[in-house]
Amino acid sequence: MNDINFLVAGVGGQGTVLTGDILAEVGMSGGYDAKKSDVLGLAIRSGSVISHVRWGAKVNSPMSEPGRVDYLLAFEPLEALRLVEYLAPGSTVILNEYRIPPGEVSTGKMRYPGEEEVVGALERAAARVHRLNATRQAQEVGNVKVLNVLLLGALSALLPVDNEVWESAVARYVPERLREVNLKAFRAGRSLVA
Repeated sequence: MNDINFLVAGVGGQGTVLTGDILAEVGMSGGYDAKKSDVLGLAIRSGSVISHVRWGAKVNSPMSEPGRVDYLLAFEPLEALRLVEYLAPGSTVILNEYRIPPGEVSTGKMRYPGEEEVVGALERAAARVHRLNATRQAQEVGNVKVLNVLLLGALSALLPVDNEVWESAVARYVPERLREVNLKAFRAGRSLVA
């Protein structure tokens, strides 16, 4: 059983920590030893949020080292770009293309990189980059706040764990009143990546 290293990257309020929790649960339910650690930016809302999740036969540390991440699930392009050094040469990126510029951009202290710059850096570092407009697709499903679960669905299509394990973990972690829309989003995301 080979180790599988994940990074989930977003900004506060996008459900990054919840996604990492579900991913760790899926790993354990799928027969792996799983560990998770979250790194929260200074501001929970709109600050950078990263979840490290690792699956393996025996995982000693929850943190991935640079150059060792197999899957980057990025909820926002700039957040993906910030983590490019973590990608392993054969890695896969699932990228939500919807941009959320940080405050430094609106004040002129920082330039938001162009689409070509972000995608180019990711394509040089990873073997595969799946670009999705998950924000729009989540709106079409019925709730923009399920974009994290929609992207998780896309990731699930690439991993050797039964779909029932994924759906059970999603159902366990999301609020009951939002369970159906989250499962709908998960299924929609699963169909986007082959």
